[in-house]
Amino acid sequence: MTSMEISADMGIGWNLGNTLEACGDWINGSKVSHYETAWGNPITNKEMLDGIKAAGFNSVRIPVAWSNLIAEDYTINPELLDRVEELANYVMDNDMYAVVNIHWDNGWFSTFSTEYDKAMEKYTSIWTQVSERFKDYSDYLILESLNEEGYYDDIWNRWSGSTGPEKKQAYDILNSINQKFVDIVRSSGSNNDQRHLLIAGYATDIYLTIDEHFLMPEDPADHLMVSVHYYTPSTFTIIEEDADWGKASPTWGTEAEIGQMEYELGLMKKTFIDKGVAVILGEYGATLKNKDPESVRLYITSVARTAYQMGMVPMLWDPGTHYSRFNKSFMDTELINSLSEIPNLERSN
Repeated sequence: MTSMEISADMGIGWNLGNTLEACGDWINGSKVSHYETAWGNPITNKEMLDGIKAAGFNSVRIPVAWSNLIAEDYTINPELLDRVEELANYVMDNDMYAVVNIHWDNGWFSTFSTEYDKAMEKYTSIWTQVSERFKDYSDYLILESLNEEGYYDDIWNRWSGSTGPEKKQAYDILNSINQKFVDIVRSSGSNNDQRHLLIAGYATDIYLTIDEHFLMPEDPADHLMVSVHYYTPSTFTIIEEDADWGKASPTWGTEAEIGQMEYELGLMKKTFIDKGVAVILGEYGATLKNKDPESVRLYITSVARTAYQMGMVPMLWDPGTHYSRFNKSFMDTELINSLSEIPNLERSN
């Protein structure tokens, strides 16, 4: 199957958020479970993921902080590898696609701009071990190069307006990371020879990813997809109260706002999908605090529907605010009923 065919089969997706990517120096943990529950969610079990399948999702993204309990020589804690594999199997046992990534992971990705060789040594070690663990799995297992952290403001800041050599330098760092990721996975052999891989765009930002400086890696298997996230406008989706950089908006859904969303997702369609490159909307969503519930429903369903119909895979970010892992059901039945209808819609690709 091509990556476009795989993405079509992935339907709509869901993120197991605030779980295995939980990290922080304040977590005095000696076991993986201490981290898994540190941000307020319970231990994930198979029944929880069975509920995700029953709700109409066909793919699950599993964010991971691989540095938790890692050894000084970058050997991943065996308990963590086992746990990630266990959760991935829960997903795949339901005939859903499991996307395993390396998430924020306490922010060490920023050191690529100052200590490139040391950072690449750690990155290489982590993905060498993860690739080895998952190399015999089927196409239902997808690996993702990184999360949103592929940007280097200390070298080039998008707001500076500069288009000089420092911009290319910043992009070159991310491009080299993504190429190394592909090379590591492919060299591990077995089913990783042909595994479908998800490549993170620059800061997983649409405008920065459609930029000419962002390059998809070379891949002998030609099985690559690109990932961006969508949280626009951030005054609605992210901030709950006014900040120095923006005034919080409790509502969303004007004609102009809907038009902006359709235009921006359309840029990904034009740049990638129309050229045969699959697109995963790895995260999208909105905070619930101080927001109009109808606006939240409209935003989430509008983004998911538009992305899906344009040929993308929309994967809802859920830190525990949409799907109750305690009750194993979605808290907003109107929202989930609307989302579950989306896979029945016609896609453009």
